[in-house]
Amino acid sequence: MQMLMLPFTPRFYILTICFVLTAVMLSIGIVDHKAFDWLLTPILIFGGLTLLGIRDLFQKNHAILRNYPISAHLRFLFEEIRPELRQYFFESEKDGTPYSRDTRSVVYQRAKMQLDKRPFGTQVDVYSDGYEWMHHSIAPRPEAHTSFRITVGGPECTKPYSASVFNISAMSFGALSPNAIRALNAGAKLGNFAHDTGEGGVSPYHQEAGGDIIWEVGSGYFGCRTKDGHFDPDKFAKVAGADQIKMVELKISQGAKPGHGGVLPAAKVSPEIARIRGIGLGEDCISPSRHTVFSTPIEMMKFIAEMRRLSGGKPAGFKLCIGHPWEFLAICKAMLATGIYPDFIVVDGKEGGTGAAPMEFMDNLGMPMREGVNFVHNALIGINVRDRIKIGTSGKIATAFDIARAMALGADWCNAARAFMFSIGCIQSLSCHTDKCPTGVATQDPTRARALVVADKKQRVFNYHEATLHALAELVAAAGLDHPGQIKPIHLSHRISTTEVVSFAQLHPELRPGELLEGTTNDSRFREPWVLAQAETFAPAA
Repeated sequence: MQMLMLPFTPRFYILTICFVLTAVMLSIGIVDHKAFDWLLTPILIFGGLTLLGIRDLFQKNHAILRNYPISAHLRFLFEEIRPELRQYFFESEKDGTPYSRDTRSVVYQRAKMQLDKRPFGTQVDVYSDGYEWMHHSIAPRPEAHTSFRITVGGPECTKPYSASVFNISAMSFGALSPNAIRALNAGAKLGNFAHDTGEGGVSPYHQEAGGDIIWEVGSGYFGCRTKDGHFDPDKFAKVAGADQIKMVELKISQGAKPGHGGVLPAAKVSPEIARIRGIGLGEDCISPSRHTVFSTPIEMMKFIAEMRRLSGGKPAGFKLCIGHPWEFLAICKAMLATGIYPDFIVVDGKEGGTGAAPMEFMDNLGMPMREGVNFVHNALIGINVRDRIKIGTSGKIATAFDIARAMALGADWCNAARAFMFSIGCIQSLSCHTDKCPTGVATQDPTRARALVVADKKQRVFNYHEATLHALAELVAAAGLDHPGQIKPIHLSHRISTTEVVSFAQLHPELRPGELLEGTTNDSRFREPWVLAQAETFAPAA
């Protein structure tokens, strides 16, 4: 049925026109042999374009060619000439989109197993404000194997999970196409790393390949909700008990739009999405801005304990973008008051991505990833529980240096969303919210989603993950270390002016173990918020 629809879809008009013109001219030439002589050249031109378009339609390496036969070749032509024209037509580092061309190119090259090296040395101004680098050792270590892993699960967890230090961040089915979810999870299966479901529920497309899953449960409780939208413990236990699900994650907020709910209009709620999310067909799919199952820090800790129990003892934690500092510290006080501790916390930086959000939320609300992860890291040190709670983080992470920097600031592992989207063909057209993704990644249009070939793209997901961890292993070895978990703030430096350089240790000072419990801290990030924080409420003390 999809193939029958293609000729009548606007993006296939060029192929259709070429085919029709070729057929008409051939018919005229067969009937009138005299006309054939002067029709031969256009027949060859349009016939050749028709054959090219048909080849584009059925080849499996380039999704954009499958969606835009013939016309998409212009993109590859521009890619070929770009290095020569770059200094005239493009900015050196950023081009108005969330990632620089250099970063995207590295992801594409690693995903396709192409050479990711470049000539002529550093192409950034190392004396500009904000430039950062990692120190190397005179006595580098032998390069470690790239399977860097950490164990997630505290004393109350009976089924700890050995996680990769680099995993796929939360992206829901509904935001991404079925084939995109299939490719991501199949790539995670090949590489033995984890795939976060996002808050849209566990779909059959997450389950097909059997890759490790982190199930994210948001305020809509999709996949584990009652008819009136409240949390259903029986449904949660049934889904969370599957062996494929390795950890359960409570979503408090999302970096790109913290404190903002979401609505998927009824017109876009297909029977499949309604079934997976547990919502009514023909109804708006609403993600509230806040949870209904808890309203205080203490209740939140009790709910996390319940998630761990219902899942059969799997690691249970929560994800948030840091907002009011006293609210996170109130959660810390609730941990101490209840004796309930999450197994992990994922810190989502405000620079995290989303398909659509208000400009003010994306640009000016929430704490950036670096400050957020370091704040959480120090808060846990300050209450003497850092050793029992693992920290994940996400927010524009794409390269090995991004991972190393985040781990120096306190992360135990990193997640990436957009970078893995690049690996399966996303060209950052910024059309996610229109349902007209040109490569079939962020769409529910079946005629567009068919362009993404799972068998090809799952290998690219694996390649990108493997190559990035290989680069991380090289960085770690060059620094004289054996594991990225050994990277500390002292191993990185930041230029604050042309003549001044400070270490990350100076930029991000670390609290002493138990310092918040002692009430002796003079750190301005914590002194007043700790006093304001209350375990019984998210509101600050009067």
